[in-house]
Amino acid sequence: MKRAAWILAVAVFFSSSNLQPATAQDGGLTPLDVARLKSVTAQAISPDGNWIAYVVSVPRDPLKGDSGSAYSELHVVETATGNSRPFVTGKVSVSSIDWTPDGRGISFLTKRGDDKETAIYVIPIDGGEAQKTVAHEASISSYDWCPDGQRVAFLAKEKDDPEKKKLSDKGFNAEAYEEDLHPVRVWIASAERESEDKPRMLDVDGSASELHWSPDGSQLAAAFAPTPLIDDHYMYRRIRILDVASGEVVQKIDNPGKLGEIAWSPNGKQLAFLSGEDIHDPSEGRLMLADVATGEFRDLTEGYPPNVIDIHWTADDRIWFLGHNSCLSEFGYVSLDGDTPMITIPEQPKNVVFEAFTVSDDNQQSAMLGHAASHPDEVFTYNVAEKSGKRLTNLNPWLAERKFAKQEVVRYTARDGQWVEGVLARPLNEEPGKRYPLMLIVHGGPESHVSNGWVTSYSRPAQIAAAAGYAVFFPNYRGSTGRGVAFAKDHQADYGGKEFNDLLDGVDHLVESGLVERSKVGVTGGSYGGFASAWCATRHSEHFAAAVMFVGISDQISKSGTTDIANEMFLVHARKRIWDAWEFFLKRSPIYYVQQAKTPILILHGKEDTRVHPSQSMELYRNLKILNQTPVRLVFYPGEGHGNRASAARYDYCLRLMRWMNHYLQGEGGAAPPFTIDHGLPKPEAKEAVE
Repeated sequence: MKRAAWILAVAVFFSSSNLQPATAQDGGLTPLDVARLKSVTAQAISPDGNWIAYVVSVPRDPLKGDSGSAYSELHVVETATGNSRPFVTGKVSVSSIDWTPDGRGISFLTKRGDDKETAIYVIPIDGGEAQKTVAHEASISSYDWCPDGQRVAFLAKEKDDPEKKKLSDKGFNAEAYEEDLHPVRVWIASAERESEDKPRMLDVDGSASELHWSPDGSQLAAAFAPTPLIDDHYMYRRIRILDVASGEVVQKIDNPGKLGEIAWSPNGKQLAFLSGEDIHDPSEGRLMLADVATGEFRDLTEGYPPNVIDIHWTADDRIWFLGHNSCLSEFGYVSLDGDTPMITIPEQPKNVVFEAFTVSDDNQQSAMLGHAASHPDEVFTYNVAEKSGKRLTNLNPWLAERKFAKQEVVRYTARDGQWVEGVLARPLNEEPGKRYPLMLIVHGGPESHVSNGWVTSYSRPAQIAAAAGYAVFFPNYRGSTGRGVAFAKDHQADYGGKEFNDLLDGVDHLVESGLVERSKVGVTGGSYGGFASAWCATRHSEHFAAAVMFVGISDQISKSGTTDIANEMFLVHARKRIWDAWEFFLKRSPIYYVQQAKTPILILHGKEDTRVHPSQSMELYRNLKILNQTPVRLVFYPGEGHGNRASAARYDYCLRLMRWMNHYLQGEGGAAPPFTIDHGLPKPEAKEAVE
């Protein structure tokens, strides 16, 4: 069956009515509902297409004293019947799932039993215990099977120097900042469980990632950054082809910008990879094709607006891709025969947003990860031979008992004529002609976007707020992905300028539509969205009645010296250094406008954040506190970084965000609500009095 027909059939199937939200019985979502949501985080179809392995994120219950990151379980679903079986469950952390080349087992990374380091395990598809296949002296971070199934390539750091630990134990634990780094190395190991051969390291300069065997097993494609620093990982990873036998670099492919997925052609002569268009492209959304022999490459998606997020070769002259096009996702293929360089299918699913896909060896069966307005990520499949597809998993069946507010894509024209889109969740049980408070939620990045699928999380409580009587709007402002490179770059060198005029123009549009009450607008967001929240609460304070800032920027000057992504901030955001434009950075900082701030602002921050240092929140808090002209509160989350991971911290965050908005947009306002909060924890049983 031709690829075009395959995609068309998928589109027709997934746009059918059987994926519409189920009829609700009770009310809308609550913060505790969101805290308990399960979701699929990864999927991998078996070589024969009969099974799909998938990872389920299972949050810990914040009301049962089991706070921490979510558990990650391994499950398997049969593509024909939809019958699912748990394979590795409970208090486990499974990642990097794959199928062994013979299709008889599922491999994954985890620690089990007495493991001190993460190892590769394999569990048979027909039952039995998982067996440790490859262990190493340091934790394995990722791996790839050689097509012959006899070897495994993996990534891991070199073991720490034992003398260093001895010194540290004696109190000599001084740290040289951003020195004494341990690069990630490439290792080759036997896949035989009983093998006594130690893994062999390929000594290549740099810190490795994105590891892939060539089809004939003679070479490896990998990405190398100059150092393990996150800034180098973001901006300076470049592709290298390694000869497995010698460990030598035999080819360099110097991708022009940020790097994403890498995939060999079936004949091993070409590499497809996702990359930025150039070093200033904020996203790795362009599909490139490289000649392995020469290292030369070309952009296959030139002029194609959507961001490509996943790719798969089906033949030496055809690459399937999944892309994000504004608020939707779409499939397409690239034909390399010169006749049809790029094909996208106009009939696309309107109510499911897909994030990833894998394909069986015969290209007849596909597994997809997708979400919709009524559910988070689940496993979907499509069978080409039977011309049928379906959703296979339902991790949260109780969602059928909840009501969901209507979601829609809204387009408006900004003040300079540029059109902007966003996702709007309308108030649940909306009454015609009534105006509602608005919660404006600004995504981070800004090299990301919000699709019209599942938009509710602990920090973005869309359906929670809609159920509480809010309109909730996610604008994909300038700088967002999914609209092409030019749109993604249109925010650069203009902190707080037209990119955030898009926010104000979006609010005006919703007010003029009759939906929103202008005097009851709140703003929130994290990271760059936190900067937006602080900017709106200071520079544009007259437009906002409440703000909740999360891990956000308040001082662009001090931010440049305390972040771990200074080069990324320069190359794809500011496009200038502070010493070249002191006044620009000063006047594009929220703290510059604290004297005109009238918006009550709740500031929340992970205490161990290295991306946006907690001092960014402290600066804004301290200056607003001294001025004492609007309520302000700063809440730190110990142990958390650039976003909360622990279940209790997430639940607490959601409750505080909603209470702050309710207090100032629907309640009495005035002084800040109390710091203490009722989490709904079980009350201790009363002890009987002793006579």
